[in-house]
Amino acid sequence: KKQLWQQTIKAKIANQAELLKRETDTDIKNMLYWAGSVTSGDTQNHEARAAAYYWENIFPFENFKRGREEEPPNNLLNYGYAILRAIVARSLVSSGLLPTFGIHHRNKYNAYCLADDIMEPYRPFVDKVVLDIIKSGVDYSTLTRDIKQSLLSIPVMQVKINKRHSPLMVALPQTTASLYGCFAGNLRKIVYPEFPDS
Repeated sequence: KKQLWQQTIKAKIANQAELLKRETDTDIKNMLYWAGSVTSGDTQNHEARAAAYYWENIFPFENFKRGREEEPPNNLLNYGYAILRAIVARSLVSSGLLPTFGIHHRNKYNAYCLADDIMEPYRPFVDKVVLDIIKSGVDYSTLTRDIKQSLLSIPVMQVKINKRHSPLMVALPQTTASLYGCFAGNLRKIVYPEFPDS
C-alpha cells in the first residue's frame, strides 16, 4: 500500500508541475524535486509541500485558498472533482474493486476512500478545465448551466496514458485495471496519465 501511494503522489506532483509549466511562468524545479523525492508512503509529506506551492501559483489572482467552503473558483473545483470522483468510482467497480477500502485515505464515514486515492493524479486535469473557464472571462462566481456544461467535458478531455492519447474516461479503466493487477500480484506499478503532448 505504501509503495502504491508513493507512485500515486509522484504522478500527482508530476502532473501539477506540468500544468504549472504550461499555464504559468512559475519555476517548477522544486516540484520536480519533490516528485522525485517521494518515499514509500510519502513519509516526508512531499504531497503537502507541493500542494502549497501549486495552489499559490496556479490561479491568476492573489490570495487564492483551496478549500471546499472557500471563495470561487473553489465552486468549480468542487464540482469538477465530484464528476471525476464518480467516474473513478465507477471504473474501480468495473475492475472488480471496492471503492470503500483505500490505500491511503481511511474514514469510516467515506464510502469512496479508494476513489479518493486513485483520483489524485487526475485532479490536475480538472484544474486545467477550471483554468480554461477562468481565462475565458465568464463570471464564475456561480455555477451556471454553461459552466457545468464545460466541466462535464472532463470525461472526454485528452490525456496521455501508456504512451498513447486517450479520453480521460478511457484512460481510467487502464489505471484501475493496473491497480487490480497490483493487488493480484501480477503487476507492481499503477498506470497513471500525463498531459498529452502540446
